[in-house]
Amino acid sequence: MNKIQRHAAIKRIITHHQVGTQEEIKTLLEHQDIFVTQATLSRDLREIGLIKLRSDKGKLYYSLNEMNAKHFSKRASDFVNKVSKVQFMLVLSTNLGEADVLANIIDQEDRGDILGTVAGADTLLVICQNEETAEAIYQDISAQL
Repeated sequence: MNKIQRHAAIKRIITHHQVGTQEEIKTLLEHQDIFVTQATLSRDLREIGLIKLRSDKGKLYYSLNEMNAKHFSKRASDFVNKVSKVQFMLVLSTNLGEADVLANIIDQEDRGDILGTVAGADTLLVICQNEETAEAIYQDISAQL
């Protein structure tokens, strides 16, 4: 099986099952006689651009990345409890253990107006291109809280 076929199989799994761990994906692939190492699966998930979202019951699960980069996505905003702005930076507060999930969502959006993110356990620093960008994103997030 080549990488393109493997990626297609992973996308089908993510579309039809709500899976929250790589181990679950690996098991579902094995049911289709597709065997991969943990390193290969991890690389595949990154290349596909999967993100983790939270279900209505609070469980994290993998999803295909279908975000609109013009606004701070609603999916990303769902992880934010509080937002503060300092010049060209934003400080986002999340639930414990979710800052890195939010950082991955933002980083995968590959926005030109966000230079990078730094995640702690429940706090995320978002470094914007300039103060205007930070203000626009701050307003966008605040409106969704």
